[in-house]
Amino acid sequence: MNAPFKTALLCSALAAPLAAQADDITIAFLAASSQNGFNQSIYAGIEEAAAKYDDVSVEIFDGAFSATTQFSQVEDLVAGGRFDGMIVTPNDTVGIATALEDAVAQGMSVAATLFPIGPELSNMEPQVEGLTTTIAADPSVGAREQAEAVAAYCADIDPCKVVVIVGQLIFPFDNLRNDTYEEVFAQHPNIQVVATGEGNYSPATSMVAMQDILQANPDIDAVLGSADQHLMGAEIALTDAGIDTAEIFTIGGGLNQIVVDGIRAGTYDATMAQFPHTMGAAALDALVSSLRGEDVPTWIDEYSLRDVPVIVDREWLEANPDFDAEWQG
Repeated sequence: MNAPFKTALLCSALAAPLAAQADDITIAFLAASSQNGFNQSIYAGIEEAAAKYDDVSVEIFDGAFSATTQFSQVEDLVAGGRFDGMIVTPNDTVGIATALEDAVAQGMSVAATLFPIGPELSNMEPQVEGLTTTIAADPSVGAREQAEAVAAYCADIDPCKVVVIVGQLIFPFDNLRNDTYEEVFAQHPNIQVVATGEGNYSPATSMVAMQDILQANPDIDAVLGSADQHLMGAEIALTDAGIDTAEIFTIGGGLNQIVVDGIRAGTYDATMAQFPHTMGAAALDALVSSLRGEDVPTWIDEYSLRDVPVIVDREWLEANPDFDAEWQG
């Protein structure tokens, strides 16, 4: 990312409202699920950024964690012609590409958040010709850091019994994360993944998945949740089973405030950082700049937007006592 654009994004919250420079700009946010706290935080960032402008309006659409629903939404929005651009947090990073190609062909500016659009999840450059920008981090980077944190904890435990909870293995990004976990753990013969559950980014679903896992595997050493919601649900199941989470290693993903508070209290050990509010604001600013004829980076690395490590643990939080997460959970 070039320095001037990064500086503009980081300072956007302090910027004075901009006068209208063109016709009104309308932006649609296609959430993976509008009921999901992470997606709600992305939209809050979009709304906050849009409020700086006199001529920008935004609207959210609920993808309901359904690839087909979201694909249809893109088709409907392109056909309707009401929007100049869209910000998409994809449910199916591969399947939605065709619909977004049509959107770009109709002159819409498109930004992807959280994941790139296309078959290569570690390729942040546009895989849909004409896509404006992607605001994301390579999902394998965070997954590797999560798995390596588990491996460090397990170094002196043999066997070290690990439970993994992902969202849905049908999702390409969850498959990539899970493959990355397996790749790292394969380098440590003492690590035994006793079960992999699906939490669907829901504490309630994760709780049930963990309850089922504990019936067959009551003796575990670590839980790796690809999302903080998975860790939150797992904690309930562990507590109900009489297992003190402070006695095992627990790491999540997403950096929500509930887990941040839990790390400070010793309930959890760590989480992978993510910044949905900042991501949403960066996406909105990038689309507005693009629609006004300005050049924007084709990739904005999520981790370049905040001075926070990939893995946040108690030590880092103690050194940064005023830190607040960007979403509640």
